[in-house]
Amino acid sequence: MEYNSVRPSNILQNREHQKELRMRIETWDPLYYGMKKLKMRGKDLSQLTGAVFSLLELEVLDLSPEREACLDFKLMEVPPAIGKLINLRILMLDTNELEDIPKEIALLQSLERLALSNNHLMSLPQEFCRLKNLKSLHLANNDFVHFPLPVCELKQIEFLDLSDNSLVVLPDQIGDLKNLHTLLLFINKIIKLPDSLCKLVEMRCLWLGKNQLRELPRKFGQLYRLDWVTRYTSTNLDGNPLIHPPIEVCRLGPAAIDRYFSGLEGRSTRNKERNQENTDRENLDQSISNHKVHENESEND
Repeated sequence: MEYNSVRPSNILQNREHQKELRMRIETWDPLYYGMKKLKMRGKDLSQLTGAVFSLLELEVLDLSPEREACLDFKLMEVPPAIGKLINLRILMLDTNELEDIPKEIALLQSLERLALSNNHLMSLPQEFCRLKNLKSLHLANNDFVHFPLPVCELKQIEFLDLSDNSLVVLPDQIGDLKNLHTLLLFINKIIKLPDSLCKLVEMRCLWLGKNQLRELPRKFGQLYRLDWVTRYTSTNLDGNPLIHPPIEVCRLGPAAIDRYFSGLEGRSTRNKERNQENTDRENLDQSISNHKVHENESEND
């Protein structure tokens, strides 16, 4: 279907549809009070026309089916014309059949929140990194095997949900997301966390449950704003084959994790010192032995 052009014979029909859609724009949604919002439902959702993308005043566009009766009508694709809605701040595309996102989404420079959960996405366009005002990104329950690297260039992002995917590793660049306060990664296949994760000291919520983690980074205790003692849930770290630290320690929070690793480092230091003492003693004994042999040889001569 072509969204960017309208045949001359359909111009009048398109204008009428545009008027109808404008009548449906609301500004009283308590979640987005005062913002111009349009919610597409049912057949309108599966048969988007160019009229939708001519409503440049839109600030909130909801293209997510939400009721059982609406689940028969889903988006198979996001038209490139989405890039015309330059005043959009909120875009909801949850629970559709999307396999990719057009690069034109990068034209939405005012976008602050983007919901793409419950689709079939495996990647994001490179141009995605241009969404410099995006603060909240929802990508749960998709088909990501590799972490979408364009996200690591969104320095202003605060909330990121990549739970229920198939991620195995996280990139070192995730440490660049200094403003991130919520990171949801539960139900993946993550085997190791990068040390750079420990730079995200503003993080208050981190869910890592049901992965394949056997150990945490040594500086994990730097994430001191995480509150796992008073608000611990099974999505934090349960469901991992953790050894260092054991899950019992993890449940006590970042401070306990820090003490655990400090104890390991202390034992490691003591072992190194003990090994060095043994080595020095062996060297000294060998030196004495060699000296005695030399003295005996001199006496025989």
